[in-house]
Amino acid sequence: MYKIGFNTLVWSAVVSDEQFPIIDRLKTIGYDGVECFIGAPDDAAYKRFGDHAQQIGLETTAVFVVDAERNPVDPSPLVRAKALDRIKWGIDRAHDMRSSILCGPFHSAHGNFSKKPPQEDEYKWCAEVLHQAGEHAAQAGITLALEALNRFECYLCNTMAQLNHLIVKAAHPNVKAMYDTHHSNIEEKKATDAINTIAPVLAHVHISENDRGTPGDGHVHWDETFASLASNNYSGWLTIEAFSRNDPDFANAINVWREYSAPWEMAEKGLSFIQAQCKKHNL
Repeated sequence: MYKIGFNTLVWSAVVSDEQFPIIDRLKTIGYDGVECFIGAPDDAAYKRFGDHAQQIGLETTAVFVVDAERNPVDPSPLVRAKALDRIKWGIDRAHDMRSSILCGPFHSAHGNFSKKPPQEDEYKWCAEVLHQAGEHAAQAGITLALEALNRFECYLCNTMAQLNHLIVKAAHPNVKAMYDTHHSNIEEKKATDAINTIAPVLAHVHISENDRGTPGDGHVHWDETFASLASNNYSGWLTIEAFSRNDPDFANAINVWREYSAPWEMAEKGLSFIQAQCKKHNL
């Protein structure tokens, strides 16, 4: 049975006690879980957040990125070692938060480009890092769900075919894949083909409109998406990831320059939209 989550990045990229009233309301609206960005250095905040979520009956998932100084595809073994250490730190914080999923594009540094197409050595280096990270994740009971991004944010994995190639090379049961409808809308020819490609290793799904606003208000091929998930018997999270300028530092980092929809409109209408799509397609 699927579960529906909402990502708090629409309010802030910092996990803190200030988010408690937000997730309380998400629970009241009807969400099964909440997803948070792991990046802020206050380690203790993640445990407090996870404890509060559990107390009110919400599950948690987490999203994570790495930077150029800790890049799993860097030619330098020292940089790749730093990348592994950073991913392990992210896994530990996800564990503190009681999350069973750590998703995101941490296969390579976000927004960092080599000025050439991805090289097979880069997939090899990354797979080695991810396999070791998978060992650490297994001890914490966490699945790593790697994300393909659009060509303007990443070069290593833009499509499900590229992501699947990497996951196969990583060869670890705790290293799996995520499907994001926003990035797929840009990079894939057909949602059906993309989902069929990644279905054997699919562990997480982000529901995100083409403009990052309210799901269902744009032109993502939603019927095709939900029908394909249903035909592949997907039963994991359907988590809304929408953005705003509420956290200017984060918004600037991901090139969000305007408001798309009010956050609570995204949450309320998005939940109803997902529920209707799941019912329509027998997911």
